[in-house]
Amino acid sequence: MSEAGRVPSPAAPPEVAAAAPDERKGKEPERDKLPPIVSAGAGAAAGLDRGSKGQISTFSSFISTVNQKKEAAENRSSPTHLVFPNIKNVRDLPPICLDVRQKQRVSIDALPSEMKAPVLPESVLPNQPKTMKDFQEDIEKVKSSGDWKAVHDFYLATFDSFPELNAAFKKDATASFNTIEDSGINAKFVNAVYDALLNTPQDIQKTVLKGIINSLLQEWKGPRTKDDLRAYFILLQNPQFNNTSTYVIYAHLLRQIATLVEADHHFLVHWFKKLSQKRFKQLVERLLQFISLRLFPAKPEEFPPITKCSWWIPSASKVLALLNTANSLVHPPLIPYTDFYNSTLDHIDLMEEYHTWQSFGNSHRFSFCQYPFVISIAAKKIIIQRDSEQQMISIARQSLVDKVSRRQRPDMNMLFLNMKVRRTHLVSDSLDELTRKRADLKKKLKVTFVGEAGLDMGGLTKEWFLLLIRQIFHPDYGMFTYHKDSHCHWFSSFKCDNYSEFRLVGILMGLAVYNSITLDIRFPPCCYKKLLSPPIIPSDQNIPVGICSVTTDDLCQIMPELAHGLSELLSYEGNVEEDFFSTFQVFQEEFGIIKSYNLKPGGDKIPVTNQNRKEYVQLYIDFLLNKSIYKQFAAFYYGFHSVCASNALMLLRPEEVEILVCGSPELDMHALQRSTQYDGYAKTDLTIRYFWDVVLGFPLDLQKKLLHFTTGSDRVPVGGMADLNFKISKNETSTNWLPVAHTCFNQLCLPPYKSKKDLKQKLIIGISNSEGFGLE
Repeated sequence: MSEAGRVPSPAAPPEVAAAAPDERKGKEPERDKLPPIVSAGAGAAAGLDRGSKGQISTFSSFISTVNQKKEAAENRSSPTHLVFPNIKNVRDLPPICLDVRQKQRVSIDALPSEMKAPVLPESVLPNQPKTMKDFQEDIEKVKSSGDWKAVHDFYLATFDSFPELNAAFKKDATASFNTIEDSGINAKFVNAVYDALLNTPQDIQKTVLKGIINSLLQEWKGPRTKDDLRAYFILLQNPQFNNTSTYVIYAHLLRQIATLVEADHHFLVHWFKKLSQKRFKQLVERLLQFISLRLFPAKPEEFPPITKCSWWIPSASKVLALLNTANSLVHPPLIPYTDFYNSTLDHIDLMEEYHTWQSFGNSHRFSFCQYPFVISIAAKKIIIQRDSEQQMISIARQSLVDKVSRRQRPDMNMLFLNMKVRRTHLVSDSLDELTRKRADLKKKLKVTFVGEAGLDMGGLTKEWFLLLIRQIFHPDYGMFTYHKDSHCHWFSSFKCDNYSEFRLVGILMGLAVYNSITLDIRFPPCCYKKLLSPPIIPSDQNIPVGICSVTTDDLCQIMPELAHGLSELLSYEGNVEEDFFSTFQVFQEEFGIIKSYNLKPGGDKIPVTNQNRKEYVQLYIDFLLNKSIYKQFAAFYYGFHSVCASNALMLLRPEEVEILVCGSPELDMHALQRSTQYDGYAKTDLTIRYFWDVVLGFPLDLQKKLLHFTTGSDRVPVGGMADLNFKISKNETSTNWLPVAHTCFNQLCLPPYKSKKDLKQKLIIGISNSEGFGLE
């Protein structure tokens, strides 16, 4: 086992290190906990020195210069000093608080609904006579009169300070609203005010921004009150921050929110999750745009030099982390996790980001790897591939050096993982080869079928994967059970003396990721969650692996009928004990014999009642998905991680591991058409034009069948259709023949059909009846 597989590197984020005790108890590693605030010092600047340098533009009529020196007595070591003309008592914004950044964090989910810290008394709010109806009437009057004075006065008063914001938007100015469940804000009123703001004259918009500046410049003494948090929550939704000319103010707002204590973040997270999907998505998109334009500004002179504002991106990333956590607390999430991806990051030096994270962790230098939810799956694949290549090269080089040092003649085959297998003994030969060459697993894979001539240029490797997966997952083999209702495989709970074949499946999946091969495997999402529990192999072999928290949702992805039955039990209004007559016991059939297992000590004597049914359901699900298959899954886990032992796995969500192994279900046949290569045909030939007319008109299920027919899988590699290297070759045979596919080369052999109708008929017959034809 490699060193990386045994001991997490120092670069592993603190949340993973801190989660170790929980992992030893079998809990899912806390992957989505909020990273600590990174340093705003020189280290962060070095980690972000990517953008062009220039001077900030004027901020309408009241921000005139940037980074202007102030008197030494007023210098509070803020990364950027702003001078706002006509604003009295201007002070630098408070710097990132070191004790907040360095303190050990607690999980957001672990905090109680009501914080134990004493609730600070709220300040007396000023009177705000305007209601939402009043405001809307003022807006309507403007349309006829053209007089904006009443609207201007409202914006001037409302955004003048944090207390004024609360007075305007708090549902009840006399109530404290100190709960996570209710922010106490009139969301409809906030939305109405912001929706109208962008249509007001420039002087009103400038008035709002001046008020925000004054609020942010307030000197804070002691902890924030809940009214302060409400003000931050309201200001963050301001649509003016879509404009790059407001980014200096936006950045300071983000920094103040980012440096709040964890207890305050806890409240904000739960308030964020109550936003509408539309408003929530706007917040996320605004922050992603802010990061993108700071990295690659359209007008470099519009912003301060990046060395002077190295805290901008870390602050925005921290606030994004709050939103990501809020999104994960809602079921279903407000927006897909992919909406947090920032595609701009695909164009930066990702390996520099990764090595920075590896070398410095979260302590001194910022890296986007501290916030992996913003890195796209395509970018993560690049990181994993390059990390894999570096490991491959390193191991191959060491093999070469060892050979030379022993004065032996180097053999190029030693640079590869060479598999020699017989088709008639495919599983046993593969298992023997992988066991014997365990030290070579991180080398480039090459496959040879005994007794067959030919070099492996990729086709034989893919064929080996396809044949092996097909044989191992066959129901008669007994390793996996296929569930028709969910169309997925799950581990057989049958006990056996040797679980090495489950380890083989894990190695196969690892090799597929390592060698960029898409497998036609149908595991439920729960499998990939378990595979990352923990994402790094524990150094202590006695620590359980592959154990994660499971729910009825996880069970529903495998056994929907059983999950529905357990849900019915939980909602049953009658007497559970008398009507169901169940105990804390599970019965399973193994080789024709019914065996019973207690879900807890003495479970066969403990009846299931209305009071303990939740415990029963949870123990039942845990037994099915964790305990009953522990040895099988542990062997599978160790097999996968013996190949993919890398800190890069810590960047992945379970869904992303699935996409790396099996590909994406999203099909884009137009992209396939653009990237298709031709042999014997030209793309303008009539047969080819018929083909694409037919395929583009197919419903999704037939398009998937075509993909499965020609490539062995109905999913798309992470890199998209172009990565398939799909080829259509001319088959000089009778047009009465059906199309033929060489799945190992993603090749379709197409006879020159004379009509679109004939082509469509033959193609549908071919792709719909290909199961069991065997590989060519």
